Amino acid sequence: MREDTFHTRLVNTGVNCSMEYVGIHKKGEFSLSDLLQSIKAKENFHRAGAIATFVGVVRGETVDGENVEGLELEAYGEQANKVLGGICEDLKKRDGVVDVQIHHFVGEFSVGEDLVYVAVAGGHRQNVFGVLQEAVERYKHETPVFKKEHILDETGVKEAYWVSEREAQKKMKMSSSLM
Repeated sequence: MREDTFHTRLVNTGVNCSMEYVGIHKKGEFSLSDLLQSIKAKENFHRAGAIATFVGVVRGETVDGENVEGLELEAYGEQANKVLGGICEDLKKRDGVVDVQIHHFVGEFSVGEDLVYVAVAGGHRQNVFGVLQEAVERYKHETPVFKKEHILDETGVKEAYWVSEREAQKKMKMSSSLM
């Protein structure tokens, strides 16, 4: 895919031009190959000696061991793009870092499908691994992306719930049991 096509498509998602190549995408609109091409197309890529990537995929079970059949992901797109762009811009300021990109997908997903790509390019491997981990932790905690899990419980009953709501309910139960 040509770089001007990347630019047009991604700018149309609401990402500010200074934060090109980051943001929220509908499932299937962006690939791992697109990510690597966009990093290598950067003007300063000649300074890179390493690219570290993280690919988040749909896990087949919940943290409680329930079977996951699929996920739905939604995002507050404009705000999510700002947050992801801000994380990338902040981390690009680190010593030896050439580029940071985070691409999060929305839509309906099956077990094993890609949900997010995070990549860090830097002068040396020592410049990229810590920044990659921080980028992953920050997008998980800061980005307004909402996950609905579709599970099959131990009795064979299908259930779907928003993960953030379920986590809040668990916290309320735990705090009320302490009283």
